[in-house]
Amino acid sequence: MRRRESLLLLSGIAVAWPLLAHAAESLAPRLVGVLMGFDNDEPSRALVGEFRGALAKAGWKEGGNLRIELRWGGGDVDRIGAAARELVALRPDAILAQTTPVATALAHETHAIPIVFVTVSDPIGSGLAASLAHPGGNITGFTFVESTMGSKWVELLKAIAPRTERLELLFNPATAPPLKFYLPSVEAAASSFSIKTSTAPVHASGEIEGAIAALARTPGGGLIVMPDAFTAANRDMIIALAARYSMPALYGNNFAKSGGLIAYGPDFAETFRQGAGYVDRILKGANPGELPIQLPTKFELAINLKTADALGLTIPPNVLAVAEEVIE
Repeated sequence: MRRRESLLLLSGIAVAWPLLAHAAESLAPRLVGVLMGFDNDEPSRALVGEFRGALAKAGWKEGGNLRIELRWGGGDVDRIGAAARELVALRPDAILAQTTPVATALAHETHAIPIVFVTVSDPIGSGLAASLAHPGGNITGFTFVESTMGSKWVELLKAIAPRTERLELLFNPATAPPLKFYLPSVEAAASSFSIKTSTAPVHASGEIEGAIAALARTPGGGLIVMPDAFTAANRDMIIALAARYSMPALYGNNFAKSGGLIAYGPDFAETFRQGAGYVDRILKGANPGELPIQLPTKFELAINLKTADALGLTIPPNVLAVAEEVIE
């Protein structure tokens, strides 16, 4: 009798063990990777904080049912590539990817782990997705700007610095979105104001001053600092050089708080909250390939009046009236 009871007990354990193992697995915290293209500075940490906060509101608690592995690319393609390989090796349940170089690096490393991108300009042209409505594969997310954004940059800079006759686009080809995405709208708007345009590709921080100094040699120059992980990593240097050479500059990333003259682009904080929403849905079973890529819906204009005053510029009342943020 005891032998029979023992066999029944062992049989019951054998049946229950897979169920217990599954239950233990389901109680394990979900792992989410975050790879930032920007540097580890206060503005970027604030964006990660928005992502964390949105996940917490959705019921994901770090130290409980969620673990986050965070890496920083610092606007450097080699660092980004190494961080992408490191995160993929951890086999997370999902990865948040900030900037085009980061999303591209992760796409090269995995076709299985769900990736949600933010601050990516041209996901179709970059080969990250088949279409906006049906991205397919393991990648989806939220675009940074629309292709017509370039015309708005030109209009704003001309309104604030009406003597602008020449316009230069500062960017790093290794980390910036494809320039062809913005250039047609930039050139069309510049032509309407009789402004000549040129590009200033820089590959290292040591090349930035030369580009700005060359533009400043003759009057009438204006600078558009393209949205780019590299320019974000060199934010303070670019702002200081623009001030030194008395160069009116518009920034695709919000550098106004750091002393940049004017910035216009989507609300970064909102895109990180939206990214958290997609990660939440994926952790709950959604297929990333069936989640549509979304265009930005909220844009912010920020103006630094102190910088404008130092450059001898007067901000038109109609521009001030539509600014979400005015820094005095």
